[in-house]
Amino acid sequence: MLKKQAFFDALEAARKPQHGGGHPFSRLWAQGALSREQLGRYAVQHYYYIAPIPQQFAALYARLPDLDARQHLLENLLGEEMPETPEKRHPDLLIKFAEACGLTRDDVVNAALRDEILPTTRAMRAWIWELSTIRHLAESAAGIMVALEGQLPTLYPAYVKAMRKMGFSEDDMEFFHVHIEGDEEHAHIGLELTDRYATSEALQERAIAAVRASASLRWSMLDGIQAALVVPKAA
Repeated sequence: MLKKQAFFDALEAARKPQHGGGHPFSRLWAQGALSREQLGRYAVQHYYYIAPIPQQFAALYARLPDLDARQHLLENLLGEEMPETPEKRHPDLLIKFAEACGLTRDDVVNAALRDEILPTTRAMRAWIWELSTIRHLAESAAGIMVALEGQLPTLYPAYVKAMRKMGFSEDDMEFFHVHIEGDEEHAHIGLELTDRYATSEALQERAIAAVRASASLRWSMLDGIQAALVVPKAA
């Protein structure tokens, strides 16, 4: 088995080749080369991906054997749902951003009913359900917390900087701010939990593979979004 720090390094290295910040769509966003309309349509896809995360976290919570792990995930879950300030729920913050881009709540929430959700977006959402419900806990922690939450603190600041220049307000961008602030800690705890549950060399390998799979699926999701939103505009 890998020693703890070597395992952490391997998990983070598995995320790097397909880190979302390197995707052409992300680079266009960071350069301020995307329109409000394109960003709003991105938000439609991203909303479909993240809307069930509270339920997914609840499913994973029920599987965790350790109190401290459950407490961490419960804190994360409550941060998503915000029961005392429901207007601050993360999915609703994303709707607020989409509205700042010119879309309506119906445009976002009911996109699936109009068959506007891309297959790559559906695959991303299905993978999180798989990690939450049936994969080994080492894979779950690695694939969700390390691979995905671990990207956002380094991904979203470039988005925010570009959007400020486009005239978005800090309130418009609240969805991005809350993830920059919270997900660095979530990723660190994800490393610790992955190490806790990866109790064999085989499980370490599966956890590393889960990071690669999550990063790859999110990259594919961005591929789909770019093909749908950017290429037609360029044509």
